[in-house]
Amino acid sequence: MDDVTTPRATVSIAYDRKTIILHWLTAALVVSLWGVAQVIDLFPSGPLRVDARSVHIALGIGLIVTLVVRIAWRAGGGRRLEPAETGLLGAAGTAVHYLLYALLIAELCLGVANVWVRGDSLFNLVTVPAFDPGNRALGAAVGNLHGTVANVILIVAGLHALAALFHHYIRRDGVLRRML
Repeated sequence: MDDVTTPRATVSIAYDRKTIILHWLTAALVVSLWGVAQVIDLFPSGPLRVDARSVHIALGIGLIVTLVVRIAWRAGGGRRLEPAETGLLGAAGTAVHYLLYALLIAELCLGVANVWVRGDSLFNLVTVPAFDPGNRALGAAVGNLHGTVANVILIVAGLHALAALFHHYIRRDGVLRRML
């Protein structure tokens, strides 16, 4: 049985360029979306808040497209590498990757639901009518769940990043370089 703390080997092979770009684009969009979401309500009601929310929605659409392309690429043409770890750590690493994908898919579905339930405008060019305009409880529930899942994504992604830094600075096994 594999030792829980033994890395597979020093890893020198890297992911393909498209996989790396999609990975870092996903990370940048997630962080940007979270940051914009934190300041939307600081804008006064009116055009500035509509624009801030529209930026958030547009970035969310960008993340949807990026995630669809990423999943299709991973399923079809992306380079697959051996896990950096074996045993429990390897299983944990794989589980975290699948968890991040599941959370992203859930979050994007919640984002679409949030726009639809609330009703919204995209830069005052396109209007999405509210699903149930008088139902504030539904809007609050979907909005709160959307925010909570976003926070969970940041926590899990932060742990993912810490694990990569652990591999780079402590294990010195080349895992982080695979995605650079």
